[in-house]
Amino acid sequence: MSEDIRKSLALPPCDQVGFVVRDLDAALALYEPLFGPFSFMDPGPMSYRYRGRQEECDIRLAYGRSGELEVELIQWLRGGCPHKEFLDAGKEGMHHLRFPVDRLEDKVAEAEAIGYESIWDTRYGEGLAVAYLERAGDPLIIEFFENHHG
Repeated sequence: MSEDIRKSLALPPCDQVGFVVRDLDAALALYEPLFGPFSFMDPGPMSYRYRGRQEECDIRLAYGRSGELEVELIQWLRGGCPHKEFLDAGKEGMHHLRFPVDRLEDKVAEAEAIGYESIWDTRYGEGLAVAYLERAGDPLIIEFFENHHG
């Protein structure tokens, strides 16, 4: 079925793997030799639709690379979001794979038609939006990212 999903959604190659970590500084010490140097982003509180309701969350981010693949490290600070849910389940590590898309809402609708559910999403502005999707029986979250700003 995985080949059918890739074909039916016309997904391009994955361009990012996201890791949820409890301590960003400790994770950087581990992963800087593999994926560094890292750039950092502390976006401050952000509002998302999370499991059907508006939630505000705060996370710290670091970005490294492995060739063309971006490696994202995410530390949850506060608020409701999939990253906190992941940590609350006793997990840490690989969390999601990101795929670039042209029109977020269209791609989410296509994925929902084949069994995915959008669990976390927002539109930051024209041409810039994100959604995390999950499906029953699959621990891996996929992220769709619309970015027409480069």
